[in-house]
Order: sequence, then C-alpha cells, then structure tokens
Amino acid sequence: MTRLDFLKSMGFRGPALMALLTSCVNKEDTVIDALTIAAEPETVVAVDTVGTSNGTLNTAKLPSSLAITTEALNKITSVKLRIDLTSSSNAALLKVGGYLIQSGIVVAQSAAGVLVAATQTCTHEPKKGIIFNKTEFYCTQHGARFSMTGAGLNTFGRNGLTIYKVATDGNTVVIY
Repeated sequence: MTRLDFLKSMGFRGPALMALLTSCVNKEDTVIDALTIAAEPETVVAVDTVGTSNGTLNTAKLPSSLAITTEALNKITSVKLRIDLTSSSNAALLKVGGYLIQSGIVVAQSAAGVLVAATQTCTHEPKKGIIFNKTEFYCTQHGARFSMTGAGLNTFGRNGLTIYKVATDGNTVVIY
C-alpha cells in the first residue's frame, strides 16, 4: 500500500490530502514504512485460550501485508513501546476495532491490517482517559474526540492528540 492509498483510506481528500503528502520530508517521518510488505511476509498467529471450555486453542491472524522486515524493525530508533503479537495477552490487536493500553499508549487495529497508536493522556485535561472507539480516539473523562491523525473532532478535543508511528514485522509491533 502506498502512502497515498493509506491516506485516502483514512478519508483524506483534496487540500488536506496534499498537505499530508507534502508534510513528511524525512524518511523517518513517513507513515508508509509501517505498511510496506516484507520481502518474505509472514502471518502472525496468536494463541488465545480464553473462553474455551475444553482447552482448545483459538487463533487469529494479522494480515501479512502489514509487515516490514525484522531487520528494518530493529533499525527503528526512539522506540516508545514494543508489543509481542504472539502473546495471548495482546490478542486484541489481531482484530479490527481491538485495542490495548500499555505504558500510557493506546494501540489499536483501526481497519484490516492498519495499526494506530496515540497517547492515553487527553489534551483537554491531563487525565489518562483515551480509548479507541471504532473509528476514533475518545476520552472517557470529558468526551473529547480525536481522529486517527490526532485532530480534534469536537470542542474538548480542539488541542489535538499525540499520535505515534507504528511498525511491525508480523510478530512484534514497535511504537516510535
């Protein structure tokens, strides 16, 4: 998926799309690295035994089109959080709409194969109340709403929200 396709899938059109396309001048500032296909893409399989009465295993898969190479993933600097997708405790990230909160960061799968991450601290008042709600980030404390790009969607969210870059090799998610 190209950066243009990704931004279009997020709903950007016209001048807003052009502004985003031209805003990232450094390679490390681009979003597309998190969405390139690895040379040998793999599919992540997470084991989840929760809710099974007979001990059988439920598995979920993250699309391989999301993965970059492990080598490229390990070269990322300023890592804020690493998440092991093979751990059953992180299985929420393997389904669309699923999210988890770790180390003050909300990480979610917003669409098939698209991971997004934001700070858990709301900009309306500095309280850790941000969650992922279907297509946006939402503050449970005051009702502030934010787009997946961090833009405020109502008066309480007018200050925006910090959004982090996300990359994965299929087994590990890196937030930076």
